[in-house]
Amino acid sequence: MKLDAKIPSGPIQEKWDRHRFELKLVNPANKRKYSVIVVGSGLAGGSAAATLGELGYHVDCFCYQDSARRAHSIAAQGGINAAKNYQNDGDSIWRLFYDTVKGGDFRAREANVYRLAQISNAIIDQCVAQGVPFGREYGGLLDNRSFGGAQVSRTFYARGQTGQQLLLGCYQALARQVNTGQVKMHVREEMLDLVLVNGRAVGIVTRNMVTGEIRKWVADAVVLATGGYSNAYYLSTNAKGCNTTAVWRAYKKGAVFANPCYTQIHPTGIPQHGEYQSKLTLMSESLRNDGRVWVPKEVGDKRAPGDIPEGERDYYLERIYPSFGNLAPRDVSSRAAKRMCDEGRGVGPGGRGVYLDFEDAIHRVGIDTVRARYGNLFHMYEKITGEDPYKVPMRIYPAPHYTMGGLWVDYNLMSTIPGLFVIGEANFSDHGANRLGASALMQGLADGYFVIPYTMGDFLAQNGPSGVSLDDPAFAETENEVRARIDRLLNIGGDRTPDNLHIELGKVMWDYCGMSRTKEGLEGALEKIPQIRQEFWENLKVVGNNESLNQTLEKAGRLADFMELSELMCRDALAREESCGGHFREEHQTEDGEAKRNDEDFSHVSVWEFKGEDQAPEMHKEALTFENCKPSIRSYK
Repeated sequence: MKLDAKIPSGPIQEKWDRHRFELKLVNPANKRKYSVIVVGSGLAGGSAAATLGELGYHVDCFCYQDSARRAHSIAAQGGINAAKNYQNDGDSIWRLFYDTVKGGDFRAREANVYRLAQISNAIIDQCVAQGVPFGREYGGLLDNRSFGGAQVSRTFYARGQTGQQLLLGCYQALARQVNTGQVKMHVREEMLDLVLVNGRAVGIVTRNMVTGEIRKWVADAVVLATGGYSNAYYLSTNAKGCNTTAVWRAYKKGAVFANPCYTQIHPTGIPQHGEYQSKLTLMSESLRNDGRVWVPKEVGDKRAPGDIPEGERDYYLERIYPSFGNLAPRDVSSRAAKRMCDEGRGVGPGGRGVYLDFEDAIHRVGIDTVRARYGNLFHMYEKITGEDPYKVPMRIYPAPHYTMGGLWVDYNLMSTIPGLFVIGEANFSDHGANRLGASALMQGLADGYFVIPYTMGDFLAQNGPSGVSLDDPAFAETENEVRARIDRLLNIGGDRTPDNLHIELGKVMWDYCGMSRTKEGLEGALEKIPQIRQEFWENLKVVGNNESLNQTLEKAGRLADFMELSELMCRDALAREESCGGHFREEHQTEDGEAKRNDEDFSHVSVWEFKGEDQAPEMHKEALTFENCKPSIRSYK
């Protein structure tokens, strides 16, 4: 397989502008002749569907929620990055570009990241025009806050609910197109497979989650905007419905998967509180602007935080990383928290937590200011834990969060399947081995509003309509495959529920392919996961049928895909003999416990190709070159 990233020539500052000029166009009248399927209605999918509809394409947009407003993008609380430099503190497109490449531990494509930084400013203008209520400073200008991995304030925010406000702005644009008839919104429809004709993506097969009806949909191109796969760990900050089925079906139809081991552990999750917990809750990284992270200096100190004097507290991020302090990047901060807990200095039940303390901020700026900045987050924390963070420090612990891996795409965001585009968290393209905070919303909206409208037009202009109808045998064949999978799940007749098996899988993944990995542990996981998968197919219990709402069936289908993906994640982690970003191999660390990259052997994207059921996938490599950001030791000290 030859991977052609289609990166334009010329200086990096000119690549995107030159490329846009060279892309072929579809004139306005001809756009009406094309139909596009968009799977997912979060910030990436919603913005893509709205923009493509505005341009004149006929769009069918699908989501498994009962409304596009319920997409998991609402959970991105803290903010969205842009290089506006309103603070006049030294920011620029170039600095945002450099910070993102460095934050990803020099494992991302330079051209994609620079384009993202370029587009960032237009995103803010777009969202302000839509009425997104960004925070403003006393003079009326948009305010900015700091985020991890940067020494400038470039993060635009709407209190502690930025993702929700951005999604409402996007939803308004989408609803307008639904009203005009350019976009048809299909809710409670879950994509279960991709349809190819002559190697081109021409449609999908879905299951209506209310009636169980299996439906076929045809189009000239398909866009996947289905988010990440952190729910492979069972406990994660992702909504329970987040799954990998859409991208995994595409992978098994020929779309290659890039860097599956690059998963992000977020440092400010609320610690797990019980054996039967179904998900983890994230406390926004924005809290680290004013919250100070600490643990007791003495091992086993179980005193209440208010009883521990200042001199007996270890503000370890400020001590170890003085240049960035509490705003050290997520991967660095998460591993530091784990080290403190492993040393026996963790707090709370089981010693799996560290303090995030706002006492100094309340004294410095007043409780009303802190409440104005973070009130909804504090309220959420108190509701979950029963503790008032205005009076006692929050307790936090790292939690599986974002996934930097995803389907491989070229510069045009097209996968190795012609006509199949992948945007937002579902692709691998912009974040390398570690995503900086407040960059997820930026990528999703950049892809949907400002990249896919150009590159989709180029594909359609060059390839024309697919000329395929629902009568094509490929649709019936794919529908039969979907029905056969559902029937197989329903007819196992075992004793174990999908949740029960998923918890077992998640524990293996967290223990051996989580915050730190070892050769021995990964090899052990690659023995355990097939055993869990065998137990699944021999002893799964799915009650009910396929003719109505059946959430157990939904979970079973998603878990089947998570188990296969989990094995690929472990294969990728085992093959990457280095530590970079969120991928930390214990065999490859510096004397002081930091990640140790191997640029000579691993400056590449690991790209995996499906070779058939029960066959090992084949790994390919896309070489990464750095002409503008020379790889260096990634230090935040």
